[in-house]
Order: sequence, then C-alpha cells, then structure tokens
Amino acid sequence: MASVVTRTFPLGFPWQTVDPFLFCVHHDDAYPRGNAQLGPDASLEGRDLGQDFAGKDGWRMYHGKQVPGFPPHPHRGFETVTIVRRGFIDHADSLGAAARFGEGDVQWLTAGAGIVHSEMFPLLSRTQPNPVELFQIWLNLPRADKLAPPHFAMLWHEQIPELVTQDAAGREARVCVIAGELAGKRALPPPPRSWAARPESGLCIWTIRLQAGASWELPPSAAGVKRTLYFFRGSELQVGGASLAPQHAAELAAAEPVALRAGASECELLLLAGKPIAEPVVQYGPFVMNQRAEIQQAMEDYQRTRFGGWPWPSEDPVHGREAGRFARHGDGRRETPGER
Repeated sequence: MASVVTRTFPLGFPWQTVDPFLFCVHHDDAYPRGNAQLGPDASLEGRDLGQDFAGKDGWRMYHGKQVPGFPPHPHRGFETVTIVRRGFIDHADSLGAAARFGEGDVQWLTAGAGIVHSEMFPLLSRTQPNPVELFQIWLNLPRADKLAPPHFAMLWHEQIPELVTQDAAGREARVCVIAGELAGKRALPPPPRSWAARPESGLCIWTIRLQAGASWELPPSAAGVKRTLYFFRGSELQVGGASLAPQHAAELAAAEPVALRAGASECELLLLAGKPIAEPVVQYGPFVMNQRAEIQQAMEDYQRTRFGGWPWPSEDPVHGREAGRFARHGDGRRETPGER
C-alpha cells in the first residue's frame, strides 16, 4: 500500500476507531412498510426480541420489541454523533427533550455527567418500504469535560456545508462537512464542551461520495492528527495510487495529501480525524471514564438518580406518524429545520 496509508483493516460490526473516537457502527436495515404502531408490518416470529441483531430478512429490531431501535439506556463521559442517511430516528431523553430527525440530519449529543435516552426508528410509510441507514459515532471527552452538563445539538441537513467539485473529466466529488473545515466550508458548531469545539483538536467528520471514475484529493491535516478513511460502499477505490478493498478502512498519514479515485462504480466513504485526547480510557458498557473508580461512581450515580429519571409514558416513545422533523430541548425551546 502507498506510503500515505499506514495501516488497513476490514470493517466489522462495529468498525475499529482511533483516539479520540471510541466506536463507530454503520446500521443499514431494509425495513418493510410500517404498521399502525410505526413498527414493521411483518411477522416478528423467530426473532430474539429485545436482542435482535441477526439481520433476518435484511433488517433488525435491535433492542426494540414493537418499534425497531434502542429503548432507554444511559451514557456518561462521552458524546454520540448520529448521522442519519435514510429514514428517521425519534429521540427522547431524561431531560424531557425530544426530536425526530433523518434524511441527512445529524444529532450531536454530549452525554457528559449523565443522560438516559432512547433512539427508536419509526417506520412512517404504510405503503412503501422504510429503509433506515445511519452511522453512530462515539467521540470521547477529555477529563475536564467528562462531567459537563448534558447537551444536544441538531445539525439539520439543509444547513450542513457541502463541498462539490469536479475533476478534469467532469466527474463529481461531494464532501459533507459534519465537523471541521474543508476549502472554506466550516461545519456547524458542535456542542460547547465537545472535543470538536477546541480549535486545537483538528477534529473532522466528513462523508465523501465519488462518482464512478472520479478523482479527488484529500488535503493534508495538521500535525498530530490521526485520520481513518472507511470505504463502505463501492467496488473499487484507489488511495494514494494503491487499491483499497471494499469494506475496508485505511489509516492515513496526516502530513500528506491523499489522491482518491473511484473505480467503475460510485464510492462512498467516511472520514474520521482528530488529535488524540491521549488520556486513559476505562469503559464499562455505556460509561467511559478515566479510572475504574469513576466507573463505579457512574454506576452508583445512575442507580441513585437515574440521571433525571424517565419522564415518558412508554419505554419506546415515538412521536406520531404526522410529526415532522423537529427538536424540543430540555428547556422547552423548539427547533425545526431552517431555524438557526
């Protein structure tokens, strides 16, 4: 492999990540049409409901029993960045906040001191299939921000910057700038206590789409940045002049530009980059801290406070078939696409 590539590895479930990233998973489910309860209009017989990760018929219920998704679960000490490429997520949390987002929207949640949230996948169409595709990325918090107040930001797709270029043959590259900056395109602000909010972090999250045969040059990053390119869709990709196999990732040297070229079919990529936080990481399930004693404290705090409790009438709240995309924050402020 070319010298700009320092390591390659196959994509699994979840994908391998490098500090400051903790976790990345690509959910891609071909859900059927929905029923009256916004779940799948199909038999659930033979599924391990509550733990359905098998992919039977091309889709999973995950921890949902009626609506697919992830009923209430706690987090402390890190952030989640959820990029919904197709379909929708209904969010609810222990602060009383709620949201429906999808079709390119991103939710950036700082769990900080502790939050309980649910992420359900409402199947809104009763006549057509309801595909859901998303990335969920876990981004670590430095010690100073592990117990920051919980906060979430909605990055509506209408406002997310996108760079569109053409190569000498007129073939197109599109780069969606979710975090960081590219060619004067600056991402929307992350939550205030995020590692990404620190200018020195060099943090970037970009999705890249190359038309068949298209070439595009990934610019160099600042010294000390670790960056990983995930090739998750397409048949052929050249990285620095050498082939990267489909469903593989490449760790890239920071200081050099990297030439990318798609083969005979369109390619889609995810780039995660940032300077390492370089602090000890101790993880126990949904808690990520620096020391084992802090994990024990997180468990005790959750058992005592439930991080604010669960103010919703059900364990898998969804917001109704007719609800559009919206966010209602814990302080009651309501937000819809187009409002900044």
